[in-house]
Amino acid sequence: MVKERFYKTEVVPRCLTFKRPAGTSRGVYTTRKLWEVRIRKEDEPSVIGIGECAPLPDLSCDYGVDYEITLSKACLDLEQKGHVDTESLRHYPSILFGLETAMRHYEQGGWRHYDTPFSQGQAGIPINGLIWMGDYKYMLEQVEEKMKEGFRCVKLKIGAIDFDRELSLLKHIRAHFSAKEIELRVDANGAFTPSEAMDKLKRLAEMDLHSIEQPIRAGQLEEMARLAAESPLPIALDEELIGCNAPDEKRRLLETIHPQYIILKPSLHGGISGCTEWIHLAETILGSTPEQPKWWVTSALESQIGLNAIAQWCATLGNPLPQGLGTGEIFRDDKHTLIQRKGDTIWFTNDL
Repeated sequence: MVKERFYKTEVVPRCLTFKRPAGTSRGVYTTRKLWEVRIRKEDEPSVIGIGECAPLPDLSCDYGVDYEITLSKACLDLEQKGHVDTESLRHYPSILFGLETAMRHYEQGGWRHYDTPFSQGQAGIPINGLIWMGDYKYMLEQVEEKMKEGFRCVKLKIGAIDFDRELSLLKHIRAHFSAKEIELRVDANGAFTPSEAMDKLKRLAEMDLHSIEQPIRAGQLEEMARLAAESPLPIALDEELIGCNAPDEKRRLLETIHPQYIILKPSLHGGISGCTEWIHLAETILGSTPEQPKWWVTSALESQIGLNAIAQWCATLGNPLPQGLGTGEIFRDDKHTLIQRKGDTIWFTNDL
C-alpha cells in the first residue's frame, strides 16, 4: 500500500559564482554550492514554496559527503508527515532552515513571509557595511567606499594581514569619524591565540570599537570565558555556536562563557526555530532586552532566496542594532532580485 503524501518535494542543486573572490576565515570562495528545496501539492501544482539549503564547507556542522542523502530523507519525511520535524533536524541547521523557509513561502503564497513594514516595502533594515579580507590596499579601498556610501556601522574581518596594518585601517576610520558617527565592529574569526588575545583586545579597545566577534577559535570555553569577563572590548560569539544545537547545550555554553553578544546565523545556528531558542536564552542568561539586545542576525553567503527569508524573519524581531545581513549583490548569476540595498539599509522589493 502506497503511503499518502501531503506534499511533493524537489531538490535542485545550484552553483553560483561570486562577482569577486570572497575572502573568509576558511579561505577564498569563488563559487557557492547550494540546494533549492521546492514544495508543491499534487492538486495545486502552481503553488510553490522555495527554500535554500546552503551549508558552508569546513564550517557548517551538517556539511559532509552524505549531505544530499540527508537532505533527500528530510524532504521525504516532510512529504509523509506534512510538516517540518524540527527535532529530528536539530543537528542539520542548513537543512532545517531550508525546509522551514520553504514551508513559510508555500503557506504565505509568495516571498512576503510576514506582515511587517519591511515585508510591505515600507521600511528597510539597517545593516553593517562589511569589509572583506584581503591585502591592505583592497581593505582600505573598501573602507573608503563604505564611508562614502554613508554606512553608520562598519565591520572589518581581521586576522588575515599584519595586526598593526589592521589597526591602521581602524585608525584611518577614526581619523574621519567618531564612535558616535560610525560604529566599528571587528571579526577575528578565531585568529588570536589565547596568550596574545588580551593584549590585542586592549589595543583594539583604544579604537573605541563596538565589539569583536570570536577573538579565539571555538572550543576553548575556559579561555573564552576569561576573555569575556576581563576584556575591555565586548565579545560576540559566532563560530562558538556552531554544532551547539540542543537546548541544554546552548544554555550551558552561554552560562559558561557569558559573552556580551551572540551572532545568529540561521543556516549555521539551528534554522529559524533554533535561532529563536538562542534569543530566548540570551534574554534569560545575558539579560537581553528589546531596548538593549545582546544579539543580532547575520546572513552567511546565501543567495537572494536565503537572504530574503532571513531578512523577513529578522524584521519581525524589532532589533534596533545594525544587522549583519548581506546585500544580495555578491553573485554574478543569482536569478532572483528580492533584496536591494539603499545606502546602509536593505529593502524587500519582490521584483522577480
